[in-house]
Amino acid sequence: MVKYKPSKGEIDIHLAIYMKLMFNHCLCLIFFFFIIEGGVNTYASSESDISVGKKIVQDSEMIQPIKQVFDSVRWMRIDTISRSFKRQQNKEKRVSHKFNEIDTTYIEPQKYNFTVMVQNTNTYEVYRLSNASGQGITFAPEATIRIGPYVGWRWIFLGYTLDIKHLDFWHHENNPRQEYDLSLYSSMAGLDIYYRKTGNDYKIRQLDLGKNVSTENVRGMLFGGLMSTIKGFNLYYIFNHRKFSYPAAFSQSTIQRRSAGSPLLGIGYTRHTLEVDWDNLTKALADRMGSQLSRTPIDSTLMIGQVKYTDVSVSGGYAYNWVFARNWLLAGSLSVALAYKRSTGGATHRSFSLSEFKFNNINIDGIGRFGLVWNNSKWYAGMSGIFHAYNYHRSKFSTNNFFGSVNIYCGFNFGRKKNKAQPHSACKEDQT
Repeated sequence: MVKYKPSKGEIDIHLAIYMKLMFNHCLCLIFFFFIIEGGVNTYASSESDISVGKKIVQDSEMIQPIKQVFDSVRWMRIDTISRSFKRQQNKEKRVSHKFNEIDTTYIEPQKYNFTVMVQNTNTYEVYRLSNASGQGITFAPEATIRIGPYVGWRWIFLGYTLDIKHLDFWHHENNPRQEYDLSLYSSMAGLDIYYRKTGNDYKIRQLDLGKNVSTENVRGMLFGGLMSTIKGFNLYYIFNHRKFSYPAAFSQSTIQRRSAGSPLLGIGYTRHTLEVDWDNLTKALADRMGSQLSRTPIDSTLMIGQVKYTDVSVSGGYAYNWVFARNWLLAGSLSVALAYKRSTGGATHRSFSLSEFKFNNINIDGIGRFGLVWNNSKWYAGMSGIFHAYNYHRSKFSTNNFFGSVNIYCGFNFGRKKNKAQPHSACKEDQT
């Protein structure tokens, strides 16, 4: 008897048919178990509703509904999602409250949502370059005077100021001056962001070439060959933020009712660029000084065409708000910073090594603030100032930069906030 041996193609066909039948059977079984499981779940749910949702009292035969203890689909309900969102919202409010927590016996919070203000801003800047031989030159432009309106909503301030001394709408592109300053204050921390680009309007304020060299003829001489750029930020933390208010002195969003002070701790980052056209400066000085400049020329170590350096600092200081009369405040603060500087510079004279201007260095910088404010919650007026000092010293060359601004303002608040129940979290020392 000859045994039949199927070919490989027939085996593949039979195997495919078998796999298809198995797949169909599996689908039917899954569908069958799904129906059964759905029925069991429905039944269990109904039984749970009867057993847990109602209570049978045998004496009176009354059915009293009770609260359901267990809910297996609670996370899917809209009211549960809403409660979760509210919990997250309340958590964010608690964090915000912690960030702006104050003691109301020392600080009165803002009562209004909106404010309108007119402000006059005056900016100042000074650059000094010097070398080891005692020669030095100081540049400073005329003070910039700006004025304009501001509109605020709570802690957001928007405004625009016009430069009165350079009011030229048709040739404004010839003036490279650009100034942007942003200061944000909360009870716990503060942030200063600034960008300044100046040039073409500097004047020589002082020139030192030696004891026996008179430089009176060049003082006040206009020099358009200096360009400077400063950009950076300062972030600081206020330790005694519950009793001491920076916003009371610099943003008028609170009122300091009792005198208080606080230590400060901050970090900062600044990028400086300074370019000087020494060829044009030498020619301009020769026209004014004549043979004196040829007998005592400017040393090559001072003639640096471009200096760039990055300033990273850690600062510490102290601030104090003095309430010397009702609604009056005199504020002041000073911070000293240890600054790590990495700098590169270019020399226009071959005898000077370029490597002298590629270095790591630590110097001392400073930040000062002051303010005088009258604020009765509805109306306010005052003045404030912020000043920065940056120093870089090397064995043969050094630069000192000082810039700041003074603001004079007046305005009023409107749109009174809705009264809310104040929590009794703030400690009142006069009651303890």
